[in-house]
Amino acid sequence: MYHMTRLACLGVVAGPWPPTVSRVTIDPLGETPVYVQLADILRARIASGELQPNRPIPSLVTLQQEYGIARGTAAKAVKKLVGEKLVKIVPGRGAYVTARSPQS
Repeated sequence: MYHMTRLACLGVVAGPWPPTVSRVTIDPLGETPVYVQLADILRARIASGELQPNRPIPSLVTLQQEYGIARGTAAKAVKKLVGEKLVKIVPGRGAYVTARSPQS
């Protein structure tokens, strides 16, 4: 009880774990590999403008928590988007959505 009271005084609110931020779910038993499913979700978020050019995408840890996947799986999905030139890695800063060309 003391522990919860102390956390409440610090303004920390306990919530469900893992966090349920994601609106889209990943099917770990589906035919499509999980990293491909995540890459598809991120690609759709980029296309919709939810993830904007020159802005960071969620960190690997955030993706891991949001979608309930392994960190390596999240990294593989991001690597796939880097290969498609939708995302670029900025050393020491993270992964960013690439600037779109005017034709896109």
